[in-house]
Amino acid sequence: MSQSVETTPGMSARPSVIDILAFIVELAAFAVLAVWGFLAWPFAWNILFGIATPAIAILVWALFVSPRAVLAVHPFVRAFAELLIYAAATIVLWSLGLAWAGIAFAVIAVTVGVLAGRRRLA
Repeated sequence: MSQSVETTPGMSARPSVIDILAFIVELAAFAVLAVWGFLAWPFAWNILFGIATPAIAILVWALFVSPRAVLAVHPFVRAFAELLIYAAATIVLWSLGLAWAGIAFAVIAVTVGVLAGRRRLA
């Protein structure tokens, strides 16, 4: 006999490995943006950019990319918003002089994003 997995109303399914990796990549992007804000600007501006840059990225993520996104948009808009955050983190790493880290982050982020996106569309 096969057992079916039943979910209780109000409960969501367990996150997969891809979901966890996507979450880690998103957190890394927010952290990179915060570090850039604190390191790339002179005093007073660094506090503003160190807080505002990841806050804006988190706002874009919450509006368009989040599993419980505020705005229900077309999957291509969702993918574009996610790619925008990843591209910003990549450019920021390059501007800090960490080109190889930027390339590695871009490859990992796009790979995880494609896998997660294909899973969402399936």
